[in-house]
Amino acid sequence: MGLQAGKAVSLSTILLFTTIAGCTGLASTTPIAEITADQESINVGETVNFDARDSTTPSPTIIDEYVWNFGDGEKKTTTTGIAFHTFSQSGNQNVEVEVINDRGESDKATVNIFVNSPPTIVIEKPGFVRTNETATIDASNSYDVEGGNVEFIWDLDLTFDRNGDGDPKNDADSTSSLVEVMYSGSGNQTGSLTVVDDNGATSTEIWSLMVIERLFNVVWEEQHVTFEWSGYTEQGESTIHEHIPAQIGVDEYGARIMQVNASLVLDRDLLPIQWPEDNFTLRLNVPETGWTTNSQTSHDNITLNATANIDRGDLNPWPDSGYSVSADSSESLVQSLLNEGGARFGKGDWIWVITADECDPDFLIDDVDPDSGNDWTLTVDYILLIPRVSEVSV
Repeated sequence: MGLQAGKAVSLSTILLFTTIAGCTGLASTTPIAEITADQESINVGETVNFDARDSTTPSPTIIDEYVWNFGDGEKKTTTTGIAFHTFSQSGNQNVEVEVINDRGESDKATVNIFVNSPPTIVIEKPGFVRTNETATIDASNSYDVEGGNVEFIWDLDLTFDRNGDGDPKNDADSTSSLVEVMYSGSGNQTGSLTVVDDNGATSTEIWSLMVIERLFNVVWEEQHVTFEWSGYTEQGESTIHEHIPAQIGVDEYGARIMQVNASLVLDRDLLPIQWPEDNFTLRLNVPETGWTTNSQTSHDNITLNATANIDRGDLNPWPDSGYSVSADSSESLVQSLLNEGGARFGKGDWIWVITADECDPDFLIDDVDPDSGNDWTLTVDYILLIPRVSEVSV
């Protein structure tokens, strides 16, 4: 009896010990969660890959689910131990994974992700600027939210490809915090500024600057210009004179031609043996306009020299004068006035040709014609209108 009683006491002790071990977790089947991230410092808008495949659960249990909490209000459940997430909010995000096995037991692990915010752009510029006037665009108050240093990349004209790479919107025209710009053409000029912080985060802002025209007063000044040539031309030969009557200074078309009056005058044949008077032809060719004309000398009055005349008025319309108009510049305004449609007659070269058609018959002296040609004088008068523009203060 004593031996059996001793065995019973020992068996009871073993059963009691087993029960206590289960309650204290010594035989637990709870999983152990592990989490890693491929990067722990990113910029807003970037993606992080997470891995919880090193999580374990005691045999014979298996992990059924991974519940991900990305710290920004977004959650996801997967059956594999990997996940990815794109962070759109800045700050420190505490990412948590909860590993759950087939018995419903779970464990959690966390990793902290720093999400760097992009820099803040602050641009100060005038409301408008006139053509060919300097404007300052200041971005020096731009800043990094986390307090780091920032860099600046300006593209001052989104329509012009300065670096020649085929993309007009990626030029680096300046890297200063402020820039000075000047535009020759009016209209809404656009550019961009990219600010980069010390973590590589970028912000880009498209800016625009209204460029307005200047105001000018227009007055047309009338000028009378005379050209004169003289020479001697043998029968059957021609003498050519070429010029640009509308040229003012270095500008080949600095005036509007309104009228031309040309007169070719032959010297008198004083001796009877040199009579009758010679016959010359005056020809004019204006190639750019397509105008050609000619006139032969005539001697209607024996007391006067033989002459040939070419006269033409109203070559171009007479413009208004003394009015105000807006333009990008005085130079562009003058060019637009001189190149107005229907008012460009006479532009370019004028070619004058004097031809001695007939210097015979003359009485021969010792079988020699005493006058085989003639002296002449060509006088050409032009009426020109020159645009004078002056800026009006506003």
